[in-house]
Amino acid sequence: MAFAIKDIDETRAPLLDHLIELRSRLVRSVFALLIGFAICFAFADPILGFLVQPLKDAFPAGEGQLIFTKLPEIFFVELKVALFAGFMVSFPIIANQLWAFIAPGLYANEKRAFLPFLLATPVLFIGGAALAYYVVMPTAFRWFLGFGGGVGGLEIEALPSAGDYLSLVMQFILAFGLTFLLPVLLMLLHRAGIVTRAQLAGARRYVIVGVVALAAVVTPPDPGSQLILAVPLLVLFEASLLLMLVQERTMRRKGAKSAEGEQDVAGPGEGSGANVEATSDAAQGSAGEAGARRSDGLGAD
Repeated sequence: MAFAIKDIDETRAPLLDHLIELRSRLVRSVFALLIGFAICFAFADPILGFLVQPLKDAFPAGEGQLIFTKLPEIFFVELKVALFAGFMVSFPIIANQLWAFIAPGLYANEKRAFLPFLLATPVLFIGGAALAYYVVMPTAFRWFLGFGGGVGGLEIEALPSAGDYLSLVMQFILAFGLTFLLPVLLMLLHRAGIVTRAQLAGARRYVIVGVVALAAVVTPPDPGSQLILAVPLLVLFEASLLLMLVQERTMRRKGAKSAEGEQDVAGPGEGSGANVEATSDAAQGSAGEAGARRSDGLGAD
């Protein structure tokens, strides 16, 4: 059986029914988040070990360590790790509940238009998070640790706390993951008719300045990390312009085909009307000739 997208649900329901459905969707989402949190809390130590791997690799062999300055700090760190990982695990269910609430109010063509964005969002977010974890964080941590050493006869040693390190890692992953959703945002704005490709192409210089400023805010102050974020964002911006061009050409071709179809449908109808008019004129002419013959016959009598 082929996959079919249903059209808009035209049934009318009172506001209270919509609120009840929204509540049920929210309850299911929270329930999924709690289950993901419980599962990830049981594996909080391996998840935290995975997150500290970039810092471990940045330290010299056998010298890396994390400290905690408050007694409950590690407990709250594991809670944050479990909540962060639980949200990642339960996000497909949460997104599905959100879509199930919105989809009945969309037409089939609108659902088809949104489907690529729904598929591209997690892919781009994971790509940005992977770039942060495997490239940006090791580079930034090595740069930070390079400031250690002896100064004025005193030894400066890096002793990062577990809570501060986790906050920094979450900032990296969320910042890169969300900024990589730039093409989705631009394509949605273009699809809605808010911006055009020509407007974005004309504002390219301002986009470059904005991307560089954003990279300076969400990354450490070293130029390497800023370039690692800025360059992919600019590439994604140019890719968005290319996709907009393809989308505009596709829409123009569809518009031309629909116009040709309307002309083809209207053509035979116009021809039939002309034939009817010609037949009517011929009938009127024949009737006139017959009347004239009768008049001539009566006059002769």
